Amino acid sequence: MMKLLITILFALLLASCSTTPPSNQENACRIFEEKPDWYDASKDAQKKYGLPLHVQLAIMRQESSFKHDAAPPRDTFLGIPMWWRVSSAYGYAQVKDDTWDWYKSKTGNWGADRDDYADAVDFMGWYSTVSQKTLGISKWDAYNQYLAYHEGHGGWKRKTYNKKKWLIGVARKVETNAKRYSAQLKRCEDNLGSPWWWPF
Repeated sequence: MMKLLITILFALLLASCSTTPPSNQENACRIFEEKPDWYDASKDAQKKYGLPLHVQLAIMRQESSFKHDAAPPRDTFLGIPMWWRVSSAYGYAQVKDDTWDWYKSKTGNWGADRDDYADAVDFMGWYSTVSQKTLGISKWDAYNQYLAYHEGHGGWKRKTYNKKKWLIGVARKVETNAKRYSAQLKRCEDNLGSPWWWPF
């Protein structure tokens, strides 16, 4: 009975830790060292879809700062905050309701949750594949992958981002972060991942 209780408490502790944003978001090695299960999930998404780890991290950092329950601000009326939000975007990858439904219907991943890291990076890998097939954007192109991610495929085709100077700046920031993450991972990736004895 005591062993079962300890196991349950340990699992709950791990669950609470897994939803806490990384303490150092500037360094990809530190992120994955702190979150070995995240590395495993991101590696699975990379193998499945071909979206590099550094691009995954750069987009997710921009979208949610790695917060599992990230959501847009609440709308206001006459300066008073309302109960609804300006968008239905939610979770690590900040995916809107209809886009998430589209992903689940196309992949059959009906149990996916936006506040689950593994599901979020699987979505990002899937969406990047659609961007590559329909728009010709390389999965290594963090700048354009992010613009298509933010504006949608139709918006990227129409180049709606050209009317948003602030968004161009954000996409360049994503690109810069991706390059830094890539350089960092080259120095540490051989030592990343859950140890062989890890039970979760």
